[in-house]
Amino acid sequence: MVTYLQSFRGFVAGRWQRFIGVLMSLNDPQWGRGGGGKNQGPPDLDELMRNFNQKIGALFGRKGGGNGSTPGGPGFAQFGGGAGVLIGLVVLVWLASGFYIVDASQRGMVLRFGKFVEETQPGPHWHLPFPFETAEIVNLSQVRTIEIGSRNGGKSKVPKESLMLTDDANIIDIQFAVQYVVKDPRDYLFENRSPEESVLQVAETAIREIVGKHAMDLVLYEGRAQVTDEAQKLMQEILDRYRTGISISKVTMQNAQPPEQVQAAFDDAVKAGQDRERQKNEGQAYAKDVVPKAEGAAARLKQEADGYKQRVIERAEGDASRFRQIVAEYNKAPGVTRDRLYIDAMQEIMSNTSKVLVDQKGGNNLLYLPLDKLMQMTAPGAGAPVDAMNKPADASPGSEPLPSASRSRDALRSREREPR
Repeated sequence: MVTYLQSFRGFVAGRWQRFIGVLMSLNDPQWGRGGGGKNQGPPDLDELMRNFNQKIGALFGRKGGGNGSTPGGPGFAQFGGGAGVLIGLVVLVWLASGFYIVDASQRGMVLRFGKFVEETQPGPHWHLPFPFETAEIVNLSQVRTIEIGSRNGGKSKVPKESLMLTDDANIIDIQFAVQYVVKDPRDYLFENRSPEESVLQVAETAIREIVGKHAMDLVLYEGRAQVTDEAQKLMQEILDRYRTGISISKVTMQNAQPPEQVQAAFDDAVKAGQDRERQKNEGQAYAKDVVPKAEGAAARLKQEADGYKQRVIERAEGDASRFRQIVAEYNKAPGVTRDRLYIDAMQEIMSNTSKVLVDQKGGNNLLYLPLDKLMQMTAPGAGAPVDAMNKPADASPGSEPLPSASRSRDALRSREREPR
């Protein structure tokens, strides 16, 4: 079939070139000129027609009547033969006008007297020429774009389309761009009068519905992707319901902001909200820093209280047990037990005092008493106290007494000698 179409197109192209050559040959250089080369007026129409018939006859293998040998001009048969050739060429051109080629991304829709007949796939095709049939070529891969709220890429705004009301009774100025492709060429051509206008109205309706269900902050900031996804889904549902043959490929939010009349007040409100969030975050950070410390201190105090409680209980139990043991020993030997209790009590009392007791009977005249050391030991914050009972100091042969000790020794000697 393809070979036949190509040969037919070659035949039509060859005949058309010959016809053009014949017409161009009529451009006689003697047009408007006589035999002397001077301008003698327009040429003779009979002679022009005769030359034309001769060249047409020569083209199709017929012999003409000579150069003006017939006194009556060209015959009717010759003239009729040339007109038939012209009519044949016109018919061929008219038939050739029915050829059309459909690309891989296109579909052809053949109409017969305005009524849909068939849908043609990619490749060369032929239909009855006009006015019997016509062919509409629809591109399925072309991405068409329509803007809502603005035109010319956002350069000129359309407030009638861009101003919308949110769920919290605020007005926002929003611009969208909708990209779509044709998925059903028959519905796209015959089910809607103006597909582009239908997409515009459907997109505006869907966006107004979606924006009216959400708060202003969500539409302006964190919920843009959610708004576009919901709007695209709703648009596709409406377009499918109307059988538009259109598929929405992408919905893009170009701009979303408050109206220009309240832009300054809105900026102040946004700053106030940001300050509130900042102070809230600072308060939460301070709470996270203080609360763990307070909880730790409370846990520490609770553990200390539990430890003190356990220590007091154990000490009381120990004292009670010791008292029971002392009672048992006291019952066996009361005197010894009383003396031992007295000695323990005196040791406990005397260990916490700064007094020094000197036993004159068991000592000698030479007494070493380091008062400076004793004062340091009894000073506040000093270590464990020493024994209150000091033994007499025996001078060793190799010992070197301190200067303070020698001075105290001399003072005691002088005091002993004075009463004598």
